[in-house]
Amino acid sequence: MSDVATRPNYDLRDEIKAYWSERAATFDLSPGHEIFSEEERAAWHRLILRHLGEGSGRSALDLASGTGVVSHLLDDLGFRVAGMDWSEPMLERARQKAKSRGRDISFRMGDAENTMEPDDHYDVVVNRHLVWTLVDPAAAFREWLRVLKPGGRVLIVDGDFVNATRLERFFSSLNVWGQRVGLLRPDAPSQPREMLETHRSILARVHFSQGARAEAVVGLLRAAGFADITVDTDLGEIHRMQAKNWNLFKGLARRSQHRFAIRASKPVA
Repeated sequence: MSDVATRPNYDLRDEIKAYWSERAATFDLSPGHEIFSEEERAAWHRLILRHLGEGSGRSALDLASGTGVVSHLLDDLGFRVAGMDWSEPMLERARQKAKSRGRDISFRMGDAENTMEPDDHYDVVVNRHLVWTLVDPAAAFREWLRVLKPGGRVLIVDGDFVNATRLERFFSSLNVWGQRVGLLRPDAPSQPREMLETHRSILARVHFSQGARAEAVVGLLRAAGFADITVDTDLGEIHRMQAKNWNLFKGLARRSQHRFAIRASKPVA
């Protein structure tokens, strides 16, 4: 791990920002990050429609927007989208992608735990694979409640990336063995050992260091003031489409994980 992490005033949030800034260059090369088929795109559309409905010009804030993958899905469905990320390299790629595709999506620098956005401003707040990285999810959820309009909804797509199920461990071991002996293709661009160690170090210190379970996320959402909370674990269609870009065992391991979408609403009164 870089010695910059030991400098005074360099905290865990800075480490997380630096890590994802370094990952930006290869982020869109990994299945599960970028979308590689129209079938997968359609599966994501159906998930969003199930929980948020058509955009119809409603305002959406995509938190930890990265290179803008989810922002584009929302834009497809007619939402008026603002993406927010605290990694400038991610934002640069997001802006380039939106420009090349002719999309009217704004991307801005910001912290998902302290957005600096106005009260009661957005119809929906969406994020994918953000919650497991949060240092203070309780504060983040209160912030998301604040920026939502009364009746507005948050949609969280996340999972437990710490506690592997028995099936996941089995398929993952077959995947590692198959790649080692040359029978299976790599499932994603390889990361340097230093980056892997940084990832493990960060994961050990975030709030959900023991794994982001849906029930724990629901409890914090309810404590923040959200209501009408729904947990959706039916993400199989998305995972099946993603699996077409992985080898067999990687795809089966992904489908064995505890992954979920959670929808919650800001009370009207």
